[in-house]
Amino acid sequence: MSVATDATAPGAGHAAQMDAVYAFQRHIYDLTRKYYLLGRDRLIAGLDVPSGGQVLEVGCGTARNLALAARHYPDARFHGLDISAEMLKSAHDTLEREDLAGRCALALGDAAAFDPQALFGREQFDRIVFSYTLSMIPPWREALAHACPLLAPGGEIHVVDFGQQERLPRWFASLLKAWLTRFHVSPRAELFAVGEELAARHGLTCETTSLYRDYARAMVLRRPAA
Repeated sequence: MSVATDATAPGAGHAAQMDAVYAFQRHIYDLTRKYYLLGRDRLIAGLDVPSGGQVLEVGCGTARNLALAARHYPDARFHGLDISAEMLKSAHDTLEREDLAGRCALALGDAAAFDPQALFGREQFDRIVFSYTLSMIPPWREALAHACPLLAPGGEIHVVDFGQQERLPRWFASLLKAWLTRFHVSPRAELFAVGEELAARHGLTCETTSLYRDYARAMVLRRPAA
């Protein structure tokens, strides 16, 4: 499987940082993250991808989500974007191991500035997924805004990420945030507000949900069908 590259996209500094973090971590990422990246399987189950639909995951990492979604929706096509070349090595291995390379395309690019036509040969997608990635993308508002025009009629952007842990014990929230800081993760307190703003700007609807006592937050932006 080849990996397309958007050579014009900015973000070289962030890419180098992510490669440094995941050069080793990618080998144990899925084993360790399953215990605290809560809500990912809920997101996949709720995608409701139409037959023949096109799905893009922004920040696909090891392709764990792509592989699971591909099994859920066997008639769909999948596309994975990541800024880390190291993570895409693991993504490639995952898709080859699951015999999904023919249904999934991978590309190296910046979430806030990638060219979908150059990377995937498409201008729009039926579903776009951000699973625990906005908290790791410095220009996260720009990344979410960049995705909105890429929605096909009837398309949806699905987001799950860390919440503010406002209804959890204070000691737990403090420990979690300290742990996340080690991996350059910053929960986005303004996520829902930015989602509502983008929905109004792009003619979308916005549905927000706090999960597990605000351990995580989920959001869906929807474009009306034509």
